[in-house]
Amino acid sequence: MHRNSIIIILLILISTSCVDVSTLAQDTETPTAPLFVTSTLPPTKQALTVPTQIPPTASPTLDPSTTRTPDPAASCRDDAILVEDVTYPDNTRVNAGESFTKTWKLQNVGTCTWTGYTVAFVDGDRMSSPNSVAVSETERNQTVDVSVELTAPSTDGTYRGNFELRDTAGKPVLIGVESIFWVQVVVGAGGAPNISGTPVTSQSGNCTYTTNDGYVQQLISLLNAAREDYGRPALTVNATLMSAAQAHSLDMACNDFLNHSGSDGTWVGDRLVGAGYPYSYYLEIIAIGLPQDAMNQWRSDKVHWDALTNSRVKEIGVGYVYSKFSSYGGYWTVDMGGP
Repeated sequence: MHRNSIIIILLILISTSCVDVSTLAQDTETPTAPLFVTSTLPPTKQALTVPTQIPPTASPTLDPSTTRTPDPAASCRDDAILVEDVTYPDNTRVNAGESFTKTWKLQNVGTCTWTGYTVAFVDGDRMSSPNSVAVSETERNQTVDVSVELTAPSTDGTYRGNFELRDTAGKPVLIGVESIFWVQVVVGAGGAPNISGTPVTSQSGNCTYTTNDGYVQQLISLLNAAREDYGRPALTVNATLMSAAQAHSLDMACNDFLNHSGSDGTWVGDRLVGAGYPYSYYLEIIAIGLPQDAMNQWRSDKVHWDALTNSRVKEIGVGYVYSKFSSYGGYWTVDMGGP
């Protein structure tokens, strides 16, 4: 799934020279140096400046009967992230008329306790969805699974229903940088198998993080399917690239940043040489979110898409790490290379 991110494309050569954006699309030419493509973090919210108030010259006499106790909820801040599609990730194949349960895992990253909150259908394909379902009480920094019972349409095609998390007043709560999240399934031929994978939680120093091989395999399948649409051969998984990509995703998730430069200042070439990768031609792209979110981010910009469909690269490595203590949850690194 999803979360539309504002993407700024940065092309950087290992040398100090720059390259025109158009050269990436002409992948039959031999670039003079490795290329890096990056998605930057969505812009941060601007802080509000509150003017200093001039104290009144006289203090009014308050009527005790009208004095109100401050409401702690009135000053709290709502915010959330979508941790994962627990079931039925984007483009899962289902049978016509099949009943299924879509489950999302959400995390409360605001300061309000979610009491009386709901997940509500907004628009798109309803698939027999109720208007809303209740969300269990969720305190700050806690996660919650929310499920919706659905029925697949009877006609073949791709179907998507959009949902929102809403507070007690019916106001949407932002999921990252937008409020919408969704379920998208394919009825009939096509689509991806229901690969959710099994999250594995590990520890690195003081960082607790989660990996998911199912997500990694799903993204590799999506990337190769996109390449096939452009007549490009499928990329072969390379163990060295996998190790390097996973290490960089771990670095980003545990140190809460999104950049090709590692927390120790190393760049892509440094990491691949250090890992023992033998070829000097390589590309790296990074993203956040779930597998389909990453694809949507890259698909939305021609330079990213040209990198993914580059005819010169032959091998791929994909890394994914999720940390609930980071700003954007799941971090993706895709390293591609070849002779």
